[in-house]
Amino acid sequence: MSCSIVATERQFTAVIKAKVPFAGIPDAQRSARATLAAALPSLDAGTVGPGITRFRTPAEGALDMEMGSVVARRFEDHGEVVLSDLPAGRAAHLALKGSFEGLPGAWQTLFEWCSREGLTPSGVNWEIYGAEQDADLYALLA
Repeated sequence: MSCSIVATERQFTAVIKAKVPFAGIPDAQRSARATLAAALPSLDAGTVGPGITRFRTPAEGALDMEMGSVVARRFEDHGEVVLSDLPAGRAAHLALKGSFEGLPGAWQTLFEWCSREGLTPSGVNWEIYGAEQDADLYALLA
């Protein structure tokens, strides 16, 4: 796995927001994705892209998370499904090849690389998922 700096473009997302303790992340992801799948057809959000998770730097043993999908355009919030985005800017990037079980180690690799390179993450991070495995990890730089 190699890390690099990339320019990201803003992308709209349809998400469910939650503050989740680390042990609850798998259940929160499954629940949010089921709720989102039921709501997406009625959102008028255009073409639905890949799944994503956006999160802030962990605090107090939990993550402030946004779990959802990239969408083509703005839409009106629908219950707990709300409009958000993946930000534009300069970001550290790592492409994970393989199982999502490798995500914790991949994030550690990315953050350690940032430290070695003298880069300062802003605290806004996200993952864009492949269909059944693989993920692109991004840490927005300050």
